[in-house]
Order: sequence, then structure tokens, then C-alpha cells
Amino acid sequence: MGDRITFYMLSAKGAPPRIVTAPGSLIAAIALFSLAILAALSVGVYDYYHLKTTSLRTHRLQARLNVRDDELALQRQQIQNFAKEINALKSRLLTLGEFERQIRVAAGLQTDDRDGGLPGIGGPLPEDLEAAAALSRKHAGLVREMHDQMAGLEMASRDQATAFDDLIQGVKSRKNLLACKPSIRPADGIFSSGFGSRESPFTGLPEFHGGLDIANHKGTPILATADGTVTFVGEKGPLGKMIVINHGHGLVTRYAHIDKALKKQGESVKRGDVVAQMGSSGRSTGPHVHYEVRINGAPVNPRDHILN
Repeated sequence: MGDRITFYMLSAKGAPPRIVTAPGSLIAAIALFSLAILAALSVGVYDYYHLKTTSLRTHRLQARLNVRDDELALQRQQIQNFAKEINALKSRLLTLGEFERQIRVAAGLQTDDRDGGLPGIGGPLPEDLEAAAALSRKHAGLVREMHDQMAGLEMASRDQATAFDDLIQGVKSRKNLLACKPSIRPADGIFSSGFGSRESPFTGLPEFHGGLDIANHKGTPILATADGTVTFVGEKGPLGKMIVINHGHGLVTRYAHIDKALKKQGESVKRGDVVAQMGSSGRSTGPHVHYEVRINGAPVNPRDHILN
């Protein structure tokens, strides 16, 4: 029947021990089963620990990946915004260039031949960066393209600043030239005699009249018709008392038959300043001002230089 194993089990206090016998095979089976359960529990505990560790590591990696994804998305968004700013800067530079060209045209200054392009950048105008597609492009290529365009825009902005400096100087020069150009009536009154051939009021013979006569009451204010410097005040033969103003650029105006000069030789005058009073000095038929405009010494028609 096989080996049997005897067990002595304690009974209640004072009672004799109980004797229990069981087959050895059963005891061995129970022991093996217990060992199997213990081994299974050990494997389960190990797998659980390994799974838990792997899960924690996975969560940490996922968290790091989420942070990296957020950083990458932020970088891409910043690159996209930067691309938009580059395009906006390019647009503003083009607007400034067109504004400069219009001012040059209005001021009669020389314009360049950029043909709508950016100053300082040769060849065709750089295309706008595709800001809307920036998030789907590789960083390296987009950043390189933005770097190239920023270098070009920096050069364009420097050249545009230089162009504006030149424009300011040109406008100032043009303004000075315009200020020195006779352009207003020297006095109120009636045009009594024009420029060119006429019959002399004294001899009745043909003569050349090198100025414009404006008649009015004695003492009528006589105005400088442009900025300049008084170069002569005094008597000039038949022209009587006269004041002469040099405006530069070969331009000179003369005001004759005056009654009284209000400026002295060497004084600077501005357009519209009262420089004398109308009179009838010299050879004259009545109070008036004989007004002359001379360019490089040659008399020209003063009416061509009266805009008011």
C-alpha cells in the first residue's frame, strides 16, 4: 500500500495526543503543490513589479515626450510668427521705397531704377516666406531661408536709410533753390508797362524795356520776391534810386524808381520782406516800381516769375 507517515497532533489539555497517518505520496503532492503555488506567486510578484516599473518608466518617457512636443510646437509657432514678421518688414520697406520715389518725383529729384524692388538687393524681389506652411516644414531649411532674407532686409534697410538721408538733403537743396527763385509780385498796383519792345514815353521811339512797371501811390510797399542778399542801394542814372537783391544761382532782381530803401547793402532778406517804398525817382512819369529779373546777367520777362 506504500509508505505511510504518522503525525502526532496535540489534543485538549490533559488528553493524550492524537495519532494521524497519511500516505507519503499525498504529502509529497501537497508539498509539490505548495511549491508550485509559491513559484507562481513569485513569478507573479516579479512580473507585477517589472510591469509596474515599466509602466512608470513609460509614463515618465511619455511626459518627457509631451514636454518635447509642446516645446517643438512652441518653436514652430515662433518660427511661423517670425516668418510673418519678416514678410511684414519686407512690405514696410517696399512701402517706404515707393514713398521715397513719390517724394523724389514731386520734388523734381532724380529717381533710381529699382523697379519696385528693395534697395541694396540685386536680382528679383525675394518671395514671401510661406508662413502658413511653416509648421509643416523642416526647421533647418526654414531657418536658413529666414536668415538669408533677414540679411538681405538688413542691407535693404541700411540702403533705405541712406536713400532717405540723400532725399532730405535733396529736398533741402530744392527748398533753398525754390526760396531763392523770384515768384511773387513785388508790389500791388497796375501793370503799366510790360517787358520787351515798346514805344518810349519820353521820345516816342521804339526801345527795349528790360523790366515790368507796376504803378501805384507813392510809398506803396515794395517786396523782395525771393530770399537773397541786398547787394546795391543807391542811384542808378535814369532808373533813379534802386535796390538790387542777389538770390544766388545766377538770379538777381532789381527794383528801380523807388522813393526810399528800407534795407541796407549786405542785409539778408526773405521772400515777402518790405525792402523799399514806391516812388518816382530818376526818369519817371509817375510813382511806380520798375521790376527786373535777371538770370546770369540777362534780363528775362518778370511775368514768368510771378505766380500770385
